[in-house]
Amino acid sequence: MIAHVILFTPKADLPANAGDDLLADLKAAASSIPSIRRVRLGPRVRHGLPGYEQMMRDDFTFAAIVEFDDMEGLKAYLAHPAHRALGSHFTASAERSLAYDYLLDEVGEAKPNLRTARP
Repeated sequence: MIAHVILFTPKADLPANAGDDLLADLKAAASSIPSIRRVRLGPRVRHGLPGYEQMMRDDFTFAAIVEFDDMEGLKAYLAHPAHRALGSHFTASAERSLAYDYLLDEVGEAKPNLRTARP
């Protein structure tokens, strides 16, 4: 499975409807791009316990995760017009963001080799 992971912080001066527009485009992409298997979106949560939370240098207030069966599905999503509309919302509304793609396996099927990444 390929996970397209986007971390972002919205601009402080966004119009009130910007979140609604972004969500509408995300829903449109999810329903119109056949290669999307699952989409999740949500705010960062904090537990307040000592540890990794305090060590994070960057704070992104939201995450979006889009899942695909394979690399071809991700590429089809990235080339789709609905993704372009979605991307323009992120570009216009995010103060800052990161986007990474990961090849993920179920833990029981994972081949642990943290020294080298698979293509």
